[in-house]
Amino acid sequence: MADITHSVPRESAGNGTKPNPAMVVLSILGRTLLPIFVTLFGLAALTFFIGRMLPIDPVASILGDNATQEAYDQMSKALGMDKPLWYQFGVYVKGILSLDFGNALTTGKPVMDDIARVFPATIELATLAIIIGTGFGIPAGVVSAMYRNSWLDNAIRFTGLIGYSAPNFWLGLMGLVLFYASLGWIGGPGRIDFIYEFDIEPITGFYLIDTALAGNWEVFRNVFGHIILPASILGFGALAYISRMTRSFMIEQLAQEYIVTARVKGLSWARTVWIHAFRNVAVQVMTVVALSYAFLLEGAVLTETVFAWPGFGRYLTNALLVGDMNAVVGCSLLVGVIFVTLNLICDLLYRVFDPRTR
Repeated sequence: MADITHSVPRESAGNGTKPNPAMVVLSILGRTLLPIFVTLFGLAALTFFIGRMLPIDPVASILGDNATQEAYDQMSKALGMDKPLWYQFGVYVKGILSLDFGNALTTGKPVMDDIARVFPATIELATLAIIIGTGFGIPAGVVSAMYRNSWLDNAIRFTGLIGYSAPNFWLGLMGLVLFYASLGWIGGPGRIDFIYEFDIEPITGFYLIDTALAGNWEVFRNVFGHIILPASILGFGALAYISRMTRSFMIEQLAQEYIVTARVKGLSWARTVWIHAFRNVAVQVMTVVALSYAFLLEGAVLTETVFAWPGFGRYLTNALLVGDMNAVVGCSLLVGVIFVTLNLICDLLYRVFDPRTR
């Protein structure tokens, strides 16, 4: 017989007493937080040491190729690069524990300040993109499964294939040529036209929210005109993935016996699919949406570059190009925190909505 007392403290197993609530909470926290800590520590170590082995000299990036040897040695000592790698990593980990990632070599400002400045732009872009991807992707996936192998299913799958295959930078360039240069329906690159840039009172850092709170609808329309095309392009890629996974989950559910039973009892096809079948895959779909959102937050580099979007992906790319390892490791840890947090949220949702996982 399987051991059913493994999660109960030893002093309470087998004697009929209730487990100590404090010990249970500590056990749950330990099983949850320890893997997160190990993951983030490993990510910091991997990024740090790989960055030090890259053929990019951060000292030369700061001083230039014509710097004297004396200036080079002084800057290397100031950056602590004359110390052994293990010592440099120890100093860096100590700074991380106090949320100090050092100064970015590209801007001369603390990395945390730079991330706080650029991250709201990426959050705003990725959030609108995931709303578009989810709003169209989930219904498309469900309808595709409902009418499997029909012309509608084939059309949805073909559209998803385009979303997978077409490069974002190409879609961005074509979109700018058509909707901005030719038709003039949207704003150009950047978050906002220069003439409106000083009309925004920063409250949250999200331009759409800040302009709406201020009731400045003219600037709101300008901001929306700039964000709608890059968000749609990113959302198109998310739509392709979400619709495909939703279709796969739904096809599996629609083959279950309870679906046949519901149909025999007289339930309509639409009610059977949306009320019964979709409810059983909702948590799985939610996981797909959460992971898609995480990928959008850290993977919008090409889109941000094409649209001159002053966001997180563009900042990370510039840091990589010049060997700014303080910024690279800080950004990498933030990406890791995003993925770990979203995975933890998805795991908790599974436990809440799916009794089989408790």
